[in-house]
Amino acid sequence: MSALAEPNRLQIVELLRDEPYTVGEIADQLRLRQPQVSKHLRVLSEAGLVEVQPIANKRIYKLRHQPFSQLDDWLESFLNVWDERFDRLDEYLEDLKKKDRGE
Repeated sequence: MSALAEPNRLQIVELLRDEPYTVGEIADQLRLRQPQVSKHLRVLSEAGLVEVQPIANKRIYKLRHQPFSQLDDWLESFLNVWDERFDRLDEYLEDLKKKDRGE
């Protein structure tokens, strides 16, 4: 999560969501300097969010899908809890309406 908290790293992840890119392509797309992009990619790689494929003298970066699937599952558990709470709130409010109408 801390790796994604930095805005430039989040932009890199958003960019890589569509397709793999080289460091230079990422730098061009986001208008960042290449050394800066390399540092951000190192952090993302160490966090297990991206992987690199060396091809000749280029390094192609792409997202690893497993960490994002795990994050999605974790967030889904919170969504389920809140859905249940809102359902209970709806039932409670409906009961109050019935009492006000004398049902």
